[in-house]
Amino acid sequence: MTKTIDRDLTTATYDFTIPARRPWSGLVKKGEVLRIVDLEGQQAVDTILYSALNPTERYSAQDTLTAQGAAYIELGTALMSNEGNVMATVVADTCGRHDTSAGACSCESNTVRFGHHTRYMHACRENFLLEVGKYGMGKRDIVGNINFFMNVPIMPDGEVTIDDGISDPGGYVDLEAAMDVLVVISNCPQVNNPCNGFSPTPVRVLIWGPEG
Repeated sequence: MTKTIDRDLTTATYDFTIPARRPWSGLVKKGEVLRIVDLEGQQAVDTILYSALNPTERYSAQDTLTAQGAAYIELGTALMSNEGNVMATVVADTCGRHDTSAGACSCESNTVRFGHHTRYMHACRENFLLEVGKYGMGKRDIVGNINFFMNVPIMPDGEVTIDDGISDPGGYVDLEAAMDVLVVISNCPQVNNPCNGFSPTPVRVLIWGPEG
């Protein structure tokens, strides 16, 4: 299911374009709406949410899927924390489904999947480490993430694959914060599988106040 919301871009309180392959983080206060825009299409956006008041409370893929009763993040999904609280809700979505099972690419996983020549390629885990380090966090704070716009079909035997992205240029997802959240994004640099169409591109993030 998809749903669009026609928001006035000029009234956004924050507007930033994340360059290809780079990380980003920002505070989204309770009641505010964060929009993530896939500017050119087929770009995976790896995302983790932390409670801004207590970062030991953070996004839980397991709790989210259990509460959702489905294998994907989609319109209406409540993004749950490891303490069982709603962190944000998907209130608009032009894509239809988003992965939260495949995790983030890393230098180590690249080596296993694609060969030793990929060992020194930058990856999402390294992006996350760079960004959470700004807030006094480290490796132990990197948890299972959401892969917005990433197409991860689940086969009948339970195997997951990474396929061509299904988001169109300008596609977006809106998250309404249910608490003050620190949102950490890796604009995925992966070039060895089709999650980014083999060509990472910029994405845009906007924030509106509760009345936006």
